[in-house]
Amino acid sequence: MKKLCFSVILTLVLTLFSCSIDDQENFQFVALPIVSVDMPESFVLNETYEIDVTYDRTSTCAFFEGFEVVKDTDSIRNVVVAASLLTSSDNDCKKVSEEVETSFNFIVLYDSTYLFKFYTGTDENGENQYLEIEVPVTE
Repeated sequence: MKKLCFSVILTLVLTLFSCSIDDQENFQFVALPIVSVDMPESFVLNETYEIDVTYDRTSTCAFFEGFEVVKDTDSIRNVVVAASLLTSSDNDCKKVSEEVETSFNFIVLYDSTYLFKFYTGTDENGENQYLEIEVPVTE
């Protein structure tokens, strides 16, 4: 009975004093264009490599969230810089072109040549553009 009473009181307290959350999101996820990539000339199977990436921060309200590395096939990787972009009207966002350097670790699991497709933005027709880099795996 004590446990039941405590649970009811706890639920009541949490309900009365909890924060209200606005139903509208004040951000969205966007892909930021990659400007350059520093890759090794070759990989060794089962080794881990730090891949250096420079991307363009396009707004003062865009914040780096990480990389989205999508495995297309065993040896093809699509790489995107993921950012959150504040969208609420009370933000004083400005367009900028600020190059930012960061990196991610990549583990070589397959012995075939890897093809990396780094998202670089869109062209005048709205088509996605990629920087494609092939890296062979040596023994």
